[in-house]
Amino acid sequence: MAKTGATGITRIINAAGYSWLGFKAAYKHEAAFRQELGLLLILTPIALYYGPDYSGKAILIASLLFILLIEILNSAIEAVVDRHGDEKHELSGRAKDMGSAAVFLAFIIAGLVWVSVLS
Repeated sequence: MAKTGATGITRIINAAGYSWLGFKAAYKHEAAFRQELGLLLILTPIALYYGPDYSGKAILIASLLFILLIEILNSAIEAVVDRHGDEKHELSGRAKDMGSAAVFLAFIIAGLVWVSVLS
């Protein structure tokens, strides 16, 4: 992708637009992202109600957003690997497996956060 040469507020607006396109692509093409977004929508009100204070509420919600963050990165890795070709290759499989492992760890982190904040 060529650089646009945009600076200042124009660059920020362009970056926001690219981010929005990324969110739309994740929602459209990734079932796991949609499921995790659903989890966020269900658990956010619970975090707001049961969080012990403002920082506790923020940490609970941030742990859910962290899962979405890692899922988007995993999806980006998978898209690049798939773009390269669909033949089986050890490195391609390793990259996809590592991305999946990162999502799994994000879930563990969120679980630990929820247990520690709400206990």
